[in-house]
Amino acid sequence: MRVDVEQLTVTGIIEDITLHACDEVVGIVGPNGSGKSTTLRCVYRALKPDAGAVLIDGQNVHKRPDLARELSALTQESQVEFDFTVAEVVEMGRLPHDRSPAHDRAVVARALATVDVAHLASRSFLTLSGGERQRVLIARAVAQEPRVLVLDEPTNHLDIRHQLDVLSLTRGLGVTVLTVLHDLNLAASYCDRLHVLDEGRLVASGTPAEVLVPELVAEVFHVTAHVVPHPTTGVPQLLFDQEVTP
Repeated sequence: MRVDVEQLTVTGIIEDITLHACDEVVGIVGPNGSGKSTTLRCVYRALKPDAGAVLIDGQNVHKRPDLARELSALTQESQVEFDFTVAEVVEMGRLPHDRSPAHDRAVVARALATVDVAHLASRSFLTLSGGERQRVLIARAVAQEPRVLVLDEPTNHLDIRHQLDVLSLTRGLGVTVLTVLHDLNLAASYCDRLHVLDEGRLVASGTPAEVLVPELVAEVFHVTAHVVPHPTTGVPQLLFDQEVTP
């Protein structure tokens, strides 16, 4: 499924953001306050832009009453404050669909297993650690069976094993994924293309190898980066110095 972000502007936050994704994993990176989360909020309709539009298969998201059947979002603000079990939280992902109890149970069980939380199914969500909660919320998004998956910092609170598991999972779903990531090395390893935001503007787009070059990292993130190939995959990986080399 194709996502087109066309000349998106939210006054004072982002300006003229244009990017595209279709059946791939697309990462949005940039320093704090650069407009990454605001861009995603416009994609999943939590925020209406002042100018521009977000299109899903050519249709404006604000004119798609069935969007919840096509798009699932994991946001930084995702919270569950009531005492639901883990299985009940994941089953909430089935709400946009025509309900079939047997099918829903199978989808929920598969989603729980996929993110390694099946053993927590009967636990209260409120008793979980931050990392466990994050994995359950990802399972809920997966259980929605979307064709577009929007993830805002999905690796927050996760240990390194589960960071790798979650990002590998997103690649294996076969859907269009838009994700904000702070870790540039994870972004390089798991994203097909990257878009770099700085001060609300899009400053670079391309493959990780095209985008993650020392000059851009110094300009946008104000650190020195030494780019080396991963010894197994060959994707670019960055080693950092705090001071920017003149």
